[in-house]
Amino acid sequence: MMGLELDPAVRWTLAGIFGLLILASIVVSLLNRSAERDLSELRQRINTWWIMVSVFGLAMVLSRTFSLLFFGFVSFLAIKEYFSLIPTRRADRRVLFWAYLAIPLQYYWVYAEWYGMFIIFIPVYCFLLLPVRMLLVGETDGFLRAIGTLHWGLMTTVFSLSHAAFLLVLRHETPNGILAGPGLMLYLVILTQLNDVAQYLWGKSIGCDKIIPKVSPNKTWGGFLGGILTILILAILLGTILTPMNTWQSALAGLIISMGGFFGDINISAIKRDLGIKDTGTLLPGHGGILDRVDSLTYTAPLFFHYIYYLFPWHTFGSHGIL
Repeated sequence: MMGLELDPAVRWTLAGIFGLLILASIVVSLLNRSAERDLSELRQRINTWWIMVSVFGLAMVLSRTFSLLFFGFVSFLAIKEYFSLIPTRRADRRVLFWAYLAIPLQYYWVYAEWYGMFIIFIPVYCFLLLPVRMLLVGETDGFLRAIGTLHWGLMTTVFSLSHAAFLLVLRHETPNGILAGPGLMLYLVILTQLNDVAQYLWGKSIGCDKIIPKVSPNKTWGGFLGGILTILILAILLGTILTPMNTWQSALAGLIISMGGFFGDINISAIKRDLGIKDTGTLLPGHGGILDRVDSLTYTAPLFFHYIYYLFPWHTFGSHGIL
């Protein structure tokens, strides 16, 4: 397996994340001794963050292959959770197998650094072939709804999330010759997750006017604008450390991630309201399901990837040559 040669800044940033988790665990432990209210949910959230960050950190430092397998597994869990939520016809069970088969194929294109196939496989070939397989079953009742929800799920949980994985294999001519991709991927994930936290905290502090109460009642203009300002500052600070971007490029990236994360979040919220559920699952105690945790990333990953891809002259050293 080819290892990931990480920039020292990436390693120090990962160490800083673990440091913040240690600090959060200590603070919650101290508060729990004196607080009158129950902090069990907060402790549960932090414990889950420990697991997620540890697995993510291992995926970053072990090897490129392990990192891609990690993201592929996340896509598998996400689409499996999605299929467990949406109503499906009995006749479509065999078709779901072909949807699952798209996951290893999509991530193989990433592994092979084949951008051309990566970018069209699900939007074009799966879009055309899955209805054919469904038509061969011979069931037309509910066909439009079934094929629409199936392809939407593939686009959201596999195609969109695979953009974060493709960041890992992007190479840029940096002064030290080290891969720029891992830093970009870490930059994306950190800002996406912190954007959720910032919008929540600002919304609780100064939020009053709701943006779209029918979709997500907790989303306020205060939280939205406060989150954008926070991520804009963090994007500029981290941009020069983890990425080849300059100040204005980092600022625009922060704006893209903050706004994209907001719409990714409410996109999954709309599905949950349509289905009448609070969380998409129980896989992550204190957080809900895997879709609850990667909802923002389904928007930020493709938006940030294509912003970066067209901003710099990238190349790969895979069997398919120059991107």
